[in-house]
Amino acid sequence: MKTLVVFPNKELLYAASTLGGEVAALVFSQKEAEAVSGKAHKILVAEVDPRLPDAAAEAVAKAAAGYDLVLMPSTKNAKTVGGLAAQKLGVELLVDVLSMRAEGGVLTAERYVFGNKAVATVQVSLPAVVTVAPGRFQGEPPAVQSAVEKLALAPTSRLKIVAVEEKSRGAVRLEEAEIIVSVGRGFKKKEDLQMAFELAKVLGGQVGCSRPIAADLKWLPEEHWVGLSGKKVKPKLYLAIGISGQPQHIAGILDSRIIAAINNDPSAPIFQNADYGVVEDLYKIVPILINKISKLKGG
Repeated sequence: MKTLVVFPNKELLYAASTLGGEVAALVFSQKEAEAVSGKAHKILVAEVDPRLPDAAAEAVAKAAAGYDLVLMPSTKNAKTVGGLAAQKLGVELLVDVLSMRAEGGVLTAERYVFGNKAVATVQVSLPAVVTVAPGRFQGEPPAVQSAVEKLALAPTSRLKIVAVEEKSRGAVRLEEAEIIVSVGRGFKKKEDLQMAFELAKVLGGQVGCSRPIAADLKWLPEEHWVGLSGKKVKPKLYLAIGISGQPQHIAGILDSRIIAAINNDPSAPIFQNADYGVVEDLYKIVPILINKISKLKGG
């Protein structure tokens, strides 16, 4: 088994090691090569801009020659690159894979289907391209001797980056949060979101949101967005406040250990997926929660 890891991180390198055989990493700078040194048998350096999907896919297709499997993270950019690379290679593409094993030239993998409401087991012939859902493979990749090679490329791109604007970012890592307080359209004003931040603070959690808050109203940066097109999370407690519970949002929270909801509409779909629910005006109950929990923590 020979596996090529693109956009390598610890989780992907560990996942590749569990399949056995040779693990190679494709990186796009010398700095990245140094970061994965000792974690992959071979490190291939492609001097192209990974933000240009067609150029990155060309590098993947070149590097993948002789490899049984190409692994990538399930990020927006990686999925785009993976799709283009799979088309160039003429192989199957699987996205958001939860688990996998390879045997006899066949990859057996599990992935969510029907908006994360079910898990399907699928089989594809190798070689194949796979993107791995975050948080599914926990472990340290074994230490190995690394050989570094420069990938010979003469890439061309039909795309051009004309400007780069930094997005405002905070210390939000929802994928790692054990408690998430998530906000939706039930909040009437942006300033009112401060209640959720106060509640998250006393609970020791982080603040997430539904699509309208980040994508439509832009009250919070996209790093807070939870859902099918946002982040998929699996906290110990997911508290949805003022969120109706559309399928796209539910798809991102089904791995949560406990889902609790506050909504003034008793027929809100969120209650069908919640372990606990409170039918009440959030402007009445959230301040009470903040006060009660603060007193408990202080006592």
